[in-house]
Amino acid sequence: MLSRSPGTARRAVLALTAAALACTALTATAEAAEAAEAPLARYHRQHLTWKSCVLGPDDTTGKELAQAGARCADVTVPLDYSDPGGRTITVAVSRIRATDTARRVGPLLLNGGGPGGPSLGDPPWVREAMKDVAARYDVVGVDPRFIGRSTPLDCRWPTGSAWRGAGEDRAGFDSMAAFSKDLADRCRTHAGDALPHATTRNTARDMDVVRAALGERRISYLGYSYGSHLGQVYASMFPGRTDRVVLDGVIDPERYSARLWRGAEPANRHALKGWASWAAARDTTYGLGRTRGEVLATVERVRAAAARTPLRLGEHRLDEHVMPLVALNGLSQHNDAAYGDFAQGVRDMLRASRGERVTPSPWLAGVLEFVLTGADSPYGSAQTAIICGDNAAPRDPEVYWRDVQRARAGDPLFAPVTDNINPCAFWDRPRERPTRIRDDLPALLVNATGDPRTYYDGARAVRAMWPSSRLVTLKGADQHAVYGVYGSACADAAVNAYLATGRLPARDTDCAARDNR
Repeated sequence: MLSRSPGTARRAVLALTAAALACTALTATAEAAEAAEAPLARYHRQHLTWKSCVLGPDDTTGKELAQAGARCADVTVPLDYSDPGGRTITVAVSRIRATDTARRVGPLLLNGGGPGGPSLGDPPWVREAMKDVAARYDVVGVDPRFIGRSTPLDCRWPTGSAWRGAGEDRAGFDSMAAFSKDLADRCRTHAGDALPHATTRNTARDMDVVRAALGERRISYLGYSYGSHLGQVYASMFPGRTDRVVLDGVIDPERYSARLWRGAEPANRHALKGWASWAAARDTTYGLGRTRGEVLATVERVRAAAARTPLRLGEHRLDEHVMPLVALNGLSQHNDAAYGDFAQGVRDMLRASRGERVTPSPWLAGVLEFVLTGADSPYGSAQTAIICGDNAAPRDPEVYWRDVQRARAGDPLFAPVTDNINPCAFWDRPRERPTRIRDDLPALLVNATGDPRTYYDGARAVRAMWPSSRLVTLKGADQHAVYGVYGSACADAAVNAYLATGRLPARDTDCAARDNR
């Protein structure tokens, strides 16, 4: 930044000259930006047709949107931004318009994470979390490209998740390498034309088309989990086009890679211990052990039993590769309902390990259907395509095998998942380099200290990288996603104050977790 100070007439002339040169440079930059955007003009100026969000009598999401006053539209975007005159796809959006038009801030775009998660249905509950400030925003849900109601990407997988545990020995690992290669091959066969374009950078480009199609110069943004990374990328690719930015569950961009799970073991082990203490206090209900140590020993017995012989749970078989994934699925929400679901699921697995015939509880049945059937193939396909399309992964299976073996001793439950091979090892190389994230942004960051998905170190890293940002910390909770999800009046108030005023807190804010253990 140039600074001015009193001086001689010569200095004044130099200052004026510098200002004129700066003005010329800015004009040239603006003209260059306009020239770069010219091929996208037809997308930026497109007319959106807003219609009912309800697709049919069984469309629960559409009905919730309609009840909240939302309307939906399809935004046309190029499949390939290097060829804007070529094939097009659509991005589905929903919008609940501001009612306080006199004090309207503008649109607030939402992304709930994943990658692979739809966000079109999010405006009703986000508006509820926003309280009075919601009236000043158009709250806009977006299903990113290839997700939800947008143009789909489906590799026709027999699973909704590309991730598995490596198993106990080399034979188990080799079978997972073959499984990962098969998933990658299915994607080439069934979605090969779309795969190169399933990236965070293209999703950010789509966001900017949505911005322009809405007729807005800038957008505000609320992104959870992976959505925090998308927000970082958008703000870096399109500087000056963000207003108020909230990132909840913050990913360190230096650690965003095709091996996203690596390093997640300590946070998940911490969350597992917290849940075990909760379950121990309710031993009469779940029968998993009267102390935290006993409950953890029960989980280990289930893991060892599944490694010996797959556990029969209804129509499904739970083996050494899937059991750790079930455990990871049970650890992201720090509340009694989620803890109870996981405890009941562990009890079901324990009974199955004893040879009992078990009909899995609703939560466990849902996880097993997600992992062991193709019902959610589109979700897993799009998620994996984005992760693999963003970053190149090691190609040599030995790299993963060595990592699993090194980490297994410290954490036999989680490390064989977090360090394991995945389809990115067999994916085509990304077309673009990862985005260089900007040096600073005045954003509001939100994270729980015990978050087992986007661990707290990531939020602190981004806070250090962006000195003009502020960090709201939920202390003592093993919670993934805080604002409007966990129920912290302190954290929610901090976000709403920022959305209302556009002013970040004077300093970082600490909020205490509920005592539910």
